[in-house]
This record gives sequence, structure tokens and C-alpha cells, in this order.
Amino acid sequence: MDKLKIYWLAPGLFGFFHLHVLFGHILPFYLTILIVSGMVYYLNRTVFVQIATLGIEWNMFLFGLQVLVMFISIGGLPKWISFLPMLLFIGLEFVRNAWANRVTELTKNSSEHDAQLEQINETFRVVRSERHDFLKHISAIHFMLDNNKPNDAKHYLDELVESYEETNLSIKGESGVVASVLHQAYLRARKSGIEVIYDLDLPLSTLPLSDQKIVTLIGNLLSNSLDACEEWQVLRRKPSTVIVEFYKRSGLYILLCKNNSLPIPVKIVDELFSSYGKTTKGGAHEGLGTKIIKDIVEEHQGFLDFVHKGEEFEVKIKVPAIR
Repeated sequence: MDKLKIYWLAPGLFGFFHLHVLFGHILPFYLTILIVSGMVYYLNRTVFVQIATLGIEWNMFLFGLQVLVMFISIGGLPKWISFLPMLLFIGLEFVRNAWANRVTELTKNSSEHDAQLEQINETFRVVRSERHDFLKHISAIHFMLDNNKPNDAKHYLDELVESYEETNLSIKGESGVVASVLHQAYLRARKSGIEVIYDLDLPLSTLPLSDQKIVTLIGNLLSNSLDACEEWQVLRRKPSTVIVEFYKRSGLYILLCKNNSLPIPVKIVDELFSSYGKTTKGGAHEGLGTKIIKDIVEEHQGFLDFVHKGEEFEVKIKVPAIR
């Protein structure tokens, strides 16, 4: 039994006890079980908990306090404060979840900051390396022209421009952190044999969001797209494509992301951007990215729409051009 199931079992037992103490004289035993089971099932489906981040010690401490509250309710309290133990129990659960979610958020932000710093350093290293070698390339081309080898010089220049274009696609006009995310996604795609097309009428950095929000938004979009393309390539044995378009129309910034995708169950598609814990991936994936994307869009009065048709997944985001 995993930790999450143990967690839901414990509040269920505590909740059953408190309800039975309060309403045992009017509710049959089996009805109390049905009510508690229904509440636990509903909360399990709608609330994404991160209690593991608190560790065993703090969770056991909070469970210990709830046990004490349970013993208090056994002592035959007066009617006017008989609800107090149950309210304390609910309050402790609220504290546990709020605390765990805050710790998770801080840990995630720290990890993202470290990853962004590493990506920025890598992108800067690439640009610095290209600049360092630029004069050497010019000297090589000059030598070929001096020795009447224009075809060799043209071929060399074409290869040079192509290599520079890979970096230019990611960094032109972008802030450092956004450029690093685009560049790292491009490198990951190239390593996996995925074609990435950045069709950007203007830099993504012009979105009326903070750099941190843009990085989170674009990072999750690209990560999900690349994950889907990698899975698609394994089964279909064909090259896949990710297309990112960004333009401005009628006071709206419009961001479009398209990629190949394996079929997704309708049940998951319906809830993909509306709740945590919904994911098309297996393993240890938590299904956080899609809900985070929608939260950021709604936080900035934007609109999100997505279509899964055939074996293509498309996300369209519209954000008002106001800060």
C-alpha cells in the first residue's frame, strides 16, 4: 500500500470516528461508513495532496495531535462544544495540506531556479563559443577565396550559417531565461530526432507575464510536447514534429503549440487541463504540468483551448495584450 492510500485511510478512519460520536444516535453505523467513504472518494479525486514532502516525522506528529483530539471527544463533552474536536481535526488536516503544498511549491521553485540557471549558463557557453570561433571561420573562408576555391568557401559558409541558425532560432530578441528554455528544448529535440519549428512573429518574452511565469508556461508546453513526440516515435517509428507559433492579433497574444501524439483516453482528455494528477504518461509523472499551464493562463485573464484529433495534439493560448 503506497503512502497516499495510507494517508486517505487515516483521515477516513478519524472522520468516521468523529461523525459516529456526534451523530451515532441518529445515523446507522453503515450509513456513517457510506458518508465517510463517499467524502474520502470525492476528496481523493479532486484534491491533489503532497504530504510526502513533510516527511514521516511531521506527518506522524500531526496524526498524533489528531489522535489526542479523538481522545478528547471520548470524554463526554457538553453539547455546546461537542463539535470542537471535529473542527480541530478538520483544522489539522487543512494545516497539513496547506503546509505540504507550500513546501512543495518552494522546493519546486528552487529546483526550477537551479535548472534555469544551468540552462542560461549552457546557452551563454554556446554563444560565447560561437563568438570565440567566429574570426577563425572568417579566416578559413578568406583563405579559400584567396586560393580560388569559391565553391568550397560557399559550402563552408552554408554549414556555418546553418549551425548559427540553430542558436539564433532560440535567442533572437528573447530574455536570457526564455532563450535558455527554447534553446534547451531545441537541443533535446535534435538529440531525439524530433523536428522543432519556432514560428515566432515576435519574441515570446513580449508576453505580458513575468519571466518566471513565461519560463514555466513555455517550459511545460515544450516538455509535454517533446514527451508526447518521443513516445509517438517509439511506437510509430517515424520522425515527429513540434511546432510553436506566436503572434499578435486584435489585442491578443496568441501562442500555439502542436505536436504528434498517441491516442489519449477520452476520460483523461476531458480533465487534462482542469485538475492535478491527470497525465498521459506512466512512471513517476504527477500530472502537474497541464494544470499549471491553465492556472497561469487564467491568472492573466487568458483563454486556453486544446484539440486532440487523430494523432495530433494542439494547444492554443490567448492572452490579452495588457500588463
